[in-house]
Formats: sequence, structure tokens, C-alpha cells
Amino acid sequence: MTTLQKRPVPVAAEGPPGTGSLTRTQRALGRDWRMAAVFMGPTVLLIAALILVPIFDSVVTSTTERHGAETVFVGLDNYTALVDDRQFHTGVVNSFVFTAYAEVFKVVLGLIAALMLHHMKRGRAVLAGVLLLPWVVPTVVTAFSWRSLFDPIFGSVNTLLTDSGIGPALAAVNLVDTWPAGWLSDASLAMPSVILVNVWKGIPFFTVTFLAGLKAIDSGLHEAAMVDGASPWQRFVHVTLPGLRYVMIVTVLLSSIWTFNNFDLIWLMTQGGPGDATAPYVMVAYNKAIAQLQFGAGAAVTLVMVPVIAVLVVILVRMMRSGDAPTAAVLGSGGRRPLLGRAQRRSLLWVTAAAFTALLAWSSPHIFWKAGVVLGACILVAAVVGRLISTLAARGRVRAARTATGVGSGFALFLLLGFVIGPLYWIVVTAFKSDTQITMRSNDLWPTPWSLEQFGELFTSQPFGTWYLNTILVSVASTVIALVCSALAGYALARLRFRGSQSFTVTVLLTYVMPGALLFIPLYQLMSGFRLTDSLWSLVVAYPTFTLPFATWLLVGYFKSIPIDLEEAALVDGCTRLQAFRRIVLPLAKPGLLAVALFTLTNAWNEFLFAFVFITKDEYKTLPVGMQSMIFGDVVPQGQLAAASLLISIPVVLMYAFGQRFLTEGLTAGAVKG
Repeated sequence: MTTLQKRPVPVAAEGPPGTGSLTRTQRALGRDWRMAAVFMGPTVLLIAALILVPIFDSVVTSTTERHGAETVFVGLDNYTALVDDRQFHTGVVNSFVFTAYAEVFKVVLGLIAALMLHHMKRGRAVLAGVLLLPWVVPTVVTAFSWRSLFDPIFGSVNTLLTDSGIGPALAAVNLVDTWPAGWLSDASLAMPSVILVNVWKGIPFFTVTFLAGLKAIDSGLHEAAMVDGASPWQRFVHVTLPGLRYVMIVTVLLSSIWTFNNFDLIWLMTQGGPGDATAPYVMVAYNKAIAQLQFGAGAAVTLVMVPVIAVLVVILVRMMRSGDAPTAAVLGSGGRRPLLGRAQRRSLLWVTAAAFTALLAWSSPHIFWKAGVVLGACILVAAVVGRLISTLAARGRVRAARTATGVGSGFALFLLLGFVIGPLYWIVVTAFKSDTQITMRSNDLWPTPWSLEQFGELFTSQPFGTWYLNTILVSVASTVIALVCSALAGYALARLRFRGSQSFTVTVLLTYVMPGALLFIPLYQLMSGFRLTDSLWSLVVAYPTFTLPFATWLLVGYFKSIPIDLEEAALVDGCTRLQAFRRIVLPLAKPGLLAVALFTLTNAWNEFLFAFVFITKDEYKTLPVGMQSMIFGDVVPQGQLAAASLLISIPVVLMYAFGQRFLTEGLTAGAVKG
């Protein structure tokens, strides 16, 4: 992270020289407080009205209870009731289990994928783009593709595993209880199944961030270790892992916050079932607040989990604001001597890992040993291959070592690409099958003949065109709002001097990582009070809650990366601050602005929770909610859902394909330097 030294703006452009010539108000509020008020006003208003006030309102609501048409004050009764609420206990355990296993596998598989890509000399960019697809496609597409694959009648998972002999082998070693397996209908397999899907969707994020971290490690460290006779494994343990420590901590914390508060993926795949085997705490809050109209009880469920999220957020904020991550993590502010020695810190780390493992084993004994077998097999294979390569290299058999490296990496890459591309390929081929081909299970892997029947049915039997138009309107409107407000606020926080700028920067980062689970109940009450539910305006108003903080935070870092000398020259030439911002800064910030536009547009395009809670009428539904409404009980239109998934994914994939260069540049200058 880079800290730029602020230089005084020339006298001719900014007013009286020296601190002594500042007015009393300027000394109290900062030299640029008037301009800051103009630039910051829209963002402050939106964050206060849509995030801070609703959170405060949620605290008040949690102390009330609805009795018929009246709402009465009950104090802490909603919180004390959670002590004996079995549904809440199950939801918290499910959220913990879902998050813990998903993060462990995403770290391991993401690191393996990043190491393979890092050592590739050709085709790295193409493979990285392919691996990014699961992260790019909307969550609703992820859920429906895997739900189709897991289907015991029409899906291909059981068929492929049976034909290959893997399925009966899994049953023989008790990794599954029976075969064929009911992946989403069996209480012992439903949670591992949704964890698998979350891992599939999260691996690209970990791979890309780890790959960026590997590129940032000084190659001289590896060369020095090689000169000292270190083996590849020793270089990995003593050079690569320490170099990735900061990136790994930030990535895991961010992903943990998102995963712990996941709602849409689980709802779309299992709706919390069978029974409550996969229901997270967010779904418990939804059922209490929206389904049962007990807003106080639902708000208490979300708020009682705030301390858990707050711990993660505080650690994340400290890590992201530290200038020298490894040094800051060890020494603390001011370079003071650490409170614990190296041996004590290592002991604390092992104790924490042991406690975490014990908690995981206690909370999910039916998953723990199975996950350990799978994870252990992956690590064991990687370690054996690595040891073989090291042995061959140590004996001077360079050619054999290179051959073993190529074969091992090629095989691992083949498995990884099959895991990544398989569900997406299934969506494509199913979309071009007729209903007869789908129900008769003919030509599973290749439509014969190719048919447009599903696309025709999609537009004639469903209001799909209306859903598509609604999604475009809401996404574009919320993106414009986020882009304009974040550009103004980001510039003010990066350049202007006013009291409270640092505090507001922290507030922006905090609101960025705060989950939607804290907001959907008070925002639903707010929309209901203004009679905005069942209208597109409710989504346009609500979406800045998750697009604006991220956009502002990213642009703060990007504006700081632009040399300030250019603005100073413009100010000396007679430009006002606003003119310098419009004529100098904005043209130079195009990559950052395009990155923000791409992220906010795709986030709004994929959003499910708010649209699901606020909209019930077909004419106002967006694509994710509309696709979910196409399922009636056990009747799942596989072909139409596949066609809809293909049509909803194409715009997002194209935007990322054309904007990849700007996205990379914007994130590098913004998220990394910010």
C-alpha cells in the first residue's frame, strides 16, 4: 500500500498562504471544508440514510414485538428468546460450518491453482480468464446449474460417477451413505453439496488474488534460497508463504464475511433444506421477519451476530490500512516491540488452529472426517509430486524433473479446468436441447439435434423479456448513482483537507464489508413506509448500500495514485478545483471509473436478496428473482432455466472480457494502493 505525501496547493489557486491566514472556521473544519461539503454531500446523505440510519433503526426494532396491528416495546426479550431457540442455534452452526469448510478448501485449491498459473510461461492469461468464469457468472446461474447436475433423475453427476466407478467406491468407503446419492435431498449430503458449490464459485477470487501476491514477491528471495541449497518445498514454506501472508489474511477475511452472510446461493439450491440442514442464520432472520412478520425477532437474529462479524471487520480494516503489512502485523503502530515473542506467537497460532479444528469437529462430526479425507488426499498428492520433483532435481536429473513437473501440473490443471468448466458446459448444452432430449436423457453431452425450443418457450410462457428490461433499468440507474457519488467523494477523501476525512474513509470501508443481512429488514420497513415495495424504485434506492461504499473506497486509492503535480499546474494556470477535477483528474481516472462501473453494474445485475424481499409482482421482478419463481414445488423446467442462465450470463461475461484490462488497472491502482 502506498502513502502519498500531500503537497501544499499553490497560493494563487487556493487562497491565502500559510496556516495563519486561515479563518477560524477553516482552522476548525479544515482548509477545504466548503469544497468537501459539496463533493461529499451526496455520498454522506446516501450512506447515512440507507446504511447508518437503518442499522440504528434495526437496533430499535429488535426491542419491539408485533401484537396484531400494534407494535409494543419488549426490551431485550427478543434476544433472551434466542437462548432457547433451536432454529437459531442450528442456523448459527450451519453458517459456521458452511464458512469454515468453504474457506479451507478455497485457500488450498486457490493456492494450488495460483502456483500452477504462476509457473506457466504460455497461455497464463487465457487460463486465468477461463478460471474467472465461475466468479463472473451470476449466483442464480451457479445455483441452477449445480442444482440440475445434482438432480437424481435428470442430472449428470450420479451418471458420470457411476459409469466411472467413482460413485460406488465413495459408497464403499462410507464417504456417501448410499448410491445413487441424493445430493440435495439427503440431510448428510446437502451441506457438503452447497459447500462444494461455494468453493467452485470462490476459487477464482482466491486464485486471482494469490496470483497477484505471487507476482509481488521479490524473485531475488527465491534465487538467494536456491543458492543456499533450499529445496522447492523449503522455498515454498520459507519464502512463498511468508510473502503471501498479508494477501491471504485479507482475502480470507473478506471471503469469510461474505460466506458467513450468504443467503442467495443456499436459498436457490435448497431453501435451507432438507429440514433445516443447510439453513444459515440469515435465513432464520428472513423467516422470522418477512415470512412471520416478526421484525423485532428477525432484527435480533442479525444483530446478535454483529460481534462475530465486527471482529472480522476490525481485523480486516487494520490489515488493509497498514502500510507495511508484515511489519505492522508483528510490530504494531510505531514499530514497537511485539508483545509476544516468535515462539509464543507460533504457539498461539497452533493453539488457535487446534481450537478451530476441535470446534469444527464438534459442530459437524458427519462432515469433518470426510472433508479431512478429501483435503488430505489433495495435499498428499501435491506433496508426493513435489517431493518427487525435488528428488529428481537434487540428483541432477533435470530433464526428468521437468517432465514430472509438466505431467503433474498438466494433470492437475486438467482436473481443475474440468471442475470449473463442467457446470457451465452443462448449462450450454441443456439450453439447446428439446424437452424430449432432456426427459429421455438422450445425448447428455451433446444435443442431437440442436434446438431453440427452450428459448422460444422462455419468452412465450414466462415474462422473461420484462424481467430482463427491469434488470437493465435497475442496474444502469444504480450504477450511475454510485459512479457519480463515488467519484466526487473519492476525490474529496483523496485530495481535499477537511476534518473527519480519515474517519469517513474508515466508515466507508466498514459499510463496504457490512453484510446485507443487517440491512434488509430495516430497509424493507423503510420501503413499506414509503410504499415503495413492489416497484423498481425500491431497488434503485437500496442498491447503493452495497455499490457505493466499494466504489468510493476503490476510487480513493485510484485518485491517490494520480500525480498531484498535474492538478497543481492546472490550479496555477487559473483553474478552479472543480475544473481541475473535471478536466484533469477524471480523464486520467478512466480505468478506475470503468472498473467501478463494471463492478457496480454486475453486482446490481446479480443481486438477489433485496429484490427477493422487496418485489413480489411478476411485472417488477428482476432476472434472479424471476428465474427463481419459475420453479413450482418439484416441477423444475430444466431447459428453460438453462436458456435463461445462458442469456443472463452472456452480458456479464462480455463486459468482463472487454473490460478486463481496465479492471486489472483499476484494481491495482485502487484496491491495492488504497
